[in-house]
Amino acid sequence: MNQTLENIPIAIFASGNGTNAENIISHLKTISKVAISVSLIVTDKENAGIHEVALKNTIPILVIPKSDINVGAEILKHLKKHQIEFIVLAGYLKKVPLNILQAYERNVINIHPALLPKYGGKGMYGKRVHEAVIENKESESGITIHYVDEIYDNGEIILQEKCNVLSTDTAETLGEKIHQLEYKHYPEVIVSLLKTKINVKKNV
Repeated sequence: MNQTLENIPIAIFASGNGTNAENIISHLKTISKVAISVSLIVTDKENAGIHEVALKNTIPILVIPKSDINVGAEILKHLKKHQIEFIVLAGYLKKVPLNILQAYERNVINIHPALLPKYGGKGMYGKRVHEAVIENKESESGITIHYVDEIYDNGEIILQEKCNVLSTDTAETLGEKIHQLEYKHYPEVIVSLLKTKINVKKNV
């Protein structure tokens, strides 16, 4: 007998090309026993590649107004409209509004391309992180998946995975190593957390 589980709609927040988002969406489509759907994509960029990912996968996309002082309320309205239960940040560069963090406590996660607390904080993303790691002659780097709070890259750590940094590495080659860690582990963590969420709901 097939196991039937209630659907969990998730939202992905992204600012860039959407490679992590696309990997997550593809991974979720391969899972038959857990009903998880990406029901909304949120972005702060009008021309980012994430728009193509949304179009390709027929997922609604919300572009955040740049100057709207009530942006948190606007995003929250759309999250509720799509019945979103879980939020995944995938290359999202803006700080998540506090009202959303309060409404989705321990249901917002992020992935950072370094071993936090090193190389985190505002302005530390993408190639900048890898350049700093190499400049400081670190022997290892990696990824950190963590819950999101009101401070950049500060929330409780869920998982860290490491890779070696070679003397011959550039920001580009290190970045590729980090991408491979992201592609492997981020979808797995998302599914694991949502399975736990489902089991909690079933036992309430």
